[in-house]
Amino acid sequence: MKFSTPLIPATLIRRYKRFLADCLLPDGQEITAHCPNPGSMTGLAEPGMRIWLEPNNDPRKKLKYGWRLVEHGNGHFSGIDTAVPNRVLRSALEAQKITELADYKTVQPEVKYGENSRIDFLLTQPGFPACYVEVKSVTLMRQPGVAEFPDSVTKRGTKHLEELARMVEQGHRAVMLYLVQRTDCDRFQLADDIDPAYARAFDHAQICGVERLVYSTQISPHEITVAAPVVGV
Repeated sequence: MKFSTPLIPATLIRRYKRFLADCLLPDGQEITAHCPNPGSMTGLAEPGMRIWLEPNNDPRKKLKYGWRLVEHGNGHFSGIDTAVPNRVLRSALEAQKITELADYKTVQPEVKYGENSRIDFLLTQPGFPACYVEVKSVTLMRQPGVAEFPDSVTKRGTKHLEELARMVEQGHRAVMLYLVQRTDCDRFQLADDIDPAYARAFDHAQICGVERLVYSTQISPHEITVAAPVVGV
């Protein structure tokens, strides 16, 4: 996924009210950008961080900049936009670049299922069981090289796992796909100390037959793409 508008660097002054971030542009101008991430953003919103913004000229938008990346140095980046993983994964799924799901040729986003839920992607192919794929963005790193999910309590995430388990019980295939939106991690684990209920729901889902996939990303100020599988700790 290429960014539609070239990103520009900035320095983070502060993030507040979850969706707002005051930033300093290279020319010394202070602006307020939209922060497209309602989570805790642990380790990703420290004042003074070098970040990357996407400008826009949309008259319908009050804020003329959107925060997209955090730059960590040594060529490493994190993507903070929680809407990006679905866009990146859709392209990868349609191009059959996710090995474990490459047999499916039809990719339908945002399909209603379960109890008032929408699955991120429903994959279908004659001769194969329907495959329900839920996607989560992973940005938390508390130990060097180890990505963790979730970064805060997520009752919604727990519900998704329960819904996936029910799909397997009905004879379908179900996949929980974690997309690591940071380039400095090569391992993954659940943050069971942050949300024990989510960890229990995940264990139950796996017992029921829900599959777990974890993929890394390649991130630059130009684009974000799916990279290689990530191993568990």
